[in-house]
Order: sequence, then structure tokens, then C-alpha cells
Amino acid sequence: MKRRPLGGTGLEVSELGFGASPLGRLPRGGERRGIEAVHTALELGITFFDVSPYYGETVAETVLGKALRGVDRSAYVLATKVGRYSDTEFDFSAERVTRSVRESLDRLGTDHLDLVQCHDVEFGDLDQVVRETIPALRALQEDGVIGAVGVTGYPLPALAYVVERAPVDTIISYCHYTLQNRRLAAWRDRFARRGTAVINASPLAMGALTNRGAPSWHPAPAEILKCCAEAGALCGARGEELARVALQFAVSTGDFPTTLVGAADPEEVRRNVRWLSEPRDEELLREVEACLEPVRDVSWPNGRPENQNPGGEP
Repeated sequence: MKRRPLGGTGLEVSELGFGASPLGRLPRGGERRGIEAVHTALELGITFFDVSPYYGETVAETVLGKALRGVDRSAYVLATKVGRYSDTEFDFSAERVTRSVRESLDRLGTDHLDLVQCHDVEFGDLDQVVRETIPALRALQEDGVIGAVGVTGYPLPALAYVVERAPVDTIISYCHYTLQNRRLAAWRDRFARRGTAVINASPLAMGALTNRGAPSWHPAPAEILKCCAEAGALCGARGEELARVALQFAVSTGDFPTTLVGAADPEEVRRNVRWLSEPRDEELLREVEACLEPVRDVSWPNGRPENQNPGGEP
């Protein structure tokens, strides 16, 4: 597994990262498999683990903490988030995020976090994130509790608004560098000018870029899901997996320090790592891209209306 520097943070991360969100929705009796997935990731060279108290309302952090118990702390880079705690609870106040970091430390069984990120900032007051949340995290950084500070979200203008008004080490952008939507590539230099490293997440577009298709809750417009389903059917007819094409494309062409993929099963982890070592099927890739061309670079609203295009971003 290749490793790359995470911008100017001093951290080095694996090109494939472990998205721990699925650890928060394990079936009954599935905790053991989730822990095995984490151990498999470590064995295969994945060193970057990203989680949040929002995932399963603290369940994912708890399971990940159990999985990492006894593992050499220098063997992995651990990231979590603050500010979002449920589908309706968002609190970016200095007091709450400071307390949140302490709670995450306990659940994850560590005395420091390599990266702490403001989670889904488009659901909060962006100016509060700039003036209150990030300074509170920087104070924890000065205390040695946090290594780096980041923000995450869906609308790229909202992320840029924060990055251009406060010192931010990293961003996580999801569903914006995939076979269907590559808008993140055009924004990369804008973030880089501020010294902010870009982490790509959800290269499978939250399940839309799979043969199985998008889950029922997927927020994308129907036309996007229709084109993704057609691409999945095309791959299925060839005995191929759309997820393989999508993951290989994102990692091999994106040039991001790391790409986060969710997993909660050791076989999923092994499959993802194996796919990265296999050659791309360029002909199949072209045919999939033709299926997705009608919806190329189409996004959807997420978060507060005023955060979709703050400051009149182009």
C-alpha cells in the first residue's frame, strides 16, 4: 500500500483510507466482524482511519476503539470529527466541540488524535466555525491533544468559505471526485493555495456506483441514480463490478493523499485492496463514462440554503 504525505500536517497516510461509518450500523452480533475488518486493514497496509461520533451515535468510535486496543499507536493515523452528533443535532460551539474531543478520546482509547475535523459544516453557521470552532480546536492542538485541524462537508463553496477565512489543515470532500462527478479536481488548487490538503471520500458515490445500486435514502436526483444504475447493469452484464471501476478510477487519477472507502467486513477490505493492484479495464471505463455523461458533474443541495453558495462563490 502506497503512503503519501497529508499536506503539511507531518502525517503520512495510506492511499486507501478506512472509512469507519459502517461500524456504526453493524447488524446484531456484527461487532466481531467489524473489529476483524479493522485488523485486516492494518495487516494490508491501511494506516488512515476516519470516524465520527455521529456514526451510529458513538457506536463506530466505540467499535473502532476496541479494534485498535493494543495496536502500536504509531502504526496508524486516527481522525475523528466534532459538531455533528445525529441527523438533527449540530453544535459547533467551543464548549461542545472541546467536550466532544475529550469524549472521543475516551471511546477511542487514546490520549491524542492525529486529526479532528468540523463535521458537515454546511449544517452549521459557517462564521461560527471560522471564529469559534476552529480556534477551540487550535487551543487543543496547543495542548498536544490534536495533531491537525480540518473541516468536512458536501458543498464545495462552503468548504472554501471556511478555508479562506481560517487556518485549516485538511478538508474531506465526498462524492465530488467519482466517475460521475469530478468537480473537486477544479477546486484542488484553490484549497492548495491555502495550504489545505484534500481528502477524497466516497468514490463509490455512497453506493450509487455499484452493481447493487444506491440505497433508498440516497439524496441524488433521480436522473443521476438512473444513469448510475445503467452503468451498474452494464458492468454486471460483463461479469464486472462497477465499484471496481469506480475505485480504481478515483485512486489512480485523483492524486489525493488518501481516498476514504467505508468498510465493516474483512472481505470488503481485502477486495478493495486487491482491486487497487489490478490493471484498469480502459475499454470498460470508457463505456461506463458514456453511461454517466448525461449527469457528469451534477451535484445536489445539502445543508442550509445559505451555505450552498456562501459569499456568492463562482
